[in-house]
Amino acid sequence: MRGSEGYVSSIYCGSALDGPGIRCVVFLSGCNLRCPFCHNPETFEIKGGQPYTPEGLLERIARYKSYIKGGGVTLSGGEPFLQADFCLEVIKLLKSEGIHAAIQTNCHIIDERLIASADLIIADIKNQSGGVPPATLRFLDACEKLGVPVMLTNVLIKGVNDDESFLFELKRLLAHPNVRGIRILPFKKLCQEKYRQLGIAFPYEHIEETPDAYAEEAEEKIQA
Repeated sequence: MRGSEGYVSSIYCGSALDGPGIRCVVFLSGCNLRCPFCHNPETFEIKGGQPYTPEGLLERIARYKSYIKGGGVTLSGGEPFLQADFCLEVIKLLKSEGIHAAIQTNCHIIDERLIASADLIIADIKNQSGGVPPATLRFLDACEKLGVPVMLTNVLIKGVNDDESFLFELKRLLAHPNVRGIRILPFKKLCQEKYRQLGIAFPYEHIEETPDAYAEEAEEKIQA
C-alpha cells in the first residue's frame, strides 16, 4: 500500500549545517509562523509545494544515499510538524534504509509520535520578540520525556535579540537534559529576492545583516 501524500517545497543535498555529517535537506511546505527574518517564504503555504508520496520521496533521496552515508536526512521547512503523518511515514522508510533522520522545527507543535520517531530534533529558538516562547519549553520537555536528543539553533539579529537577557535565556536552555549544543546563525538577507518574486513584503528589509564574527562571539558567550 502506498503512503499518504505530502507537499515538499524543495530538496537540497550537500548541507553540512542541518545536522551531523553531510545531509539531504527536505524543505516541507507549510508553516504556522511568519517569522520576520524567514529565509524560506516560498514554504509558507502547504499546497505551494510539490506533492510526493513517502515512497516517491524516498526514491528521490536514495539517489544520494552513498553521498550522505555519514550524515542523513533532515526534514525542515516550513514546519514539518504540520505534515506529521507524512513525516512519520517518510522517517519509517528512512530507518528501513539505515538513514539517520533529523527534524528541524520551530517547537510550536507537539506531536509525541513524530518526536519519538526522530534520531535528532533541531530546535529553532524563535526569541526575536519577547524572549523564548513558552511553547519551546514545553516542546523541550516532551523531547526529554521521550529521550530524543536536541540541538538548538538561533538566528541572531543585532539590535533585536542580542542583548544579555536574550543570550542568558539561551544559555539556560543549554542546561536542559536532552540539549546537546547550540548553533548561533547570523541574520542575513539573501532571501530578499524571494520575497520580491512572491510579492511579499520582507519585514526585516530595513535591518542590517549580523556580522559572522558577532554571532560567533555570542555563541562563545552562551557556551562559556
